[in-house]
Amino acid sequence: MALVGLLVGVGIIMVQSAGQVTAIAAGGNPLGGVLRQGAYALIGMSLALVISQMSLVKLRRLAWPLLLAGLVLQLLVYTPLGYEAGGNRNWLRLGPISAQPAEFMKFVLLLWVSTVLAAKRPLLGKWKHVVIPILPVVAASMCINVLGGDLGTLVIIAALVFGCLYFVQVKWRILGAIAVVAVLGIVLMTLIKPNRVFRVAQFFEIDCLNDPEHAAGMCWQSLNGFWALANGGLFGSGIGNSRAKWQWLPEAETDFIFAIVGEEVGLLGAMTLILVFVAICIVLVAIMARCTDVFSVSVMGGAVAWFGTQMVVNVSVVLGFVPVLGVPLPFVSAGGTSLISGLMAVGLVLACVRDQAARDQAARDQAALDQAEPAPAQGTSFT
Repeated sequence: MALVGLLVGVGIIMVQSAGQVTAIAAGGNPLGGVLRQGAYALIGMSLALVISQMSLVKLRRLAWPLLLAGLVLQLLVYTPLGYEAGGNRNWLRLGPISAQPAEFMKFVLLLWVSTVLAAKRPLLGKWKHVVIPILPVVAASMCINVLGGDLGTLVIIAALVFGCLYFVQVKWRILGAIAVVAVLGIVLMTLIKPNRVFRVAQFFEIDCLNDPEHAAGMCWQSLNGFWALANGGLFGSGIGNSRAKWQWLPEAETDFIFAIVGEEVGLLGAMTLILVFVAICIVLVAIMARCTDVFSVSVMGGAVAWFGTQMVVNVSVVLGFVPVLGVPLPFVSAGGTSLISGLMAVGLVLACVRDQAARDQAARDQAALDQAEPAPAQGTSFT
């Protein structure tokens, strides 16, 4: 999809711009951002191409093995191979390679949930066939994330799964029950960590824009995000001219890259970026409306929920509407696992598009054959 390619290109430019100062300060390669993000993009696009050429039958066969592999990788973060970053223990380090298994699980769950829903198509009106095995498996993955302190990924996974279920037209009473369980689960998982409760409580109690007492403390990141957006004005300060990236704004190239986008290309550029995400979601819904296969509908619906929710959460954090959750901006923020996983999902979407195109062509060919067949000859009547 050209729009996704546009986001990836913007992401490479903005990651280089946002991370250059940090790289130089750390004694690294000033071009490291563009080289790493470009390499991740190349890997992701190559995998997307491979996936897009696979049949849906082969992809469904991979769902269960990939699910098992994904859960094992998630559990490995609690071994010596795992390490903590940004307060979350959700990283693996294998030599020079670091990865976030939770990001990979988004793609895995998109594929696996769609496979299960397609297999249970005649039974989707019965709650036990929707809840089992989807709810236990998804809950297990989410619990592993939360134990490592990653609440943001939990929210995105919940939205992704809900999108799959909603667009395949699971009954509202079943969706409602699942939504209630999900909300209660998120609340419970928030409450079991005292520091998480403190952060949420402080978010609602403190007005960072009008409370100088916390300007150098918990409001530092949010305030510098606000100031970056304000400094950009309508047209921006120009690519590479951000002030916030000079180590004023933590996580400038990852979770807060939208603030750097707003500062360097202005309000118009930032709004254009949001509109590109909206356009991608509209295109996916339009394609989904033509799909006749439950698997394809679920994939499209889950992708819309994934990309749309993640964009909204990321931008809302920068704007101060929700607490900092550590959610990257899809296809734009720095991060190899996130970018590769998102591009793999795009490859899955393209595989569904190719399959539906083949179905449509077969239907047209059959219709043409039916029309071309001569009418049966009228028999001669003898009286």
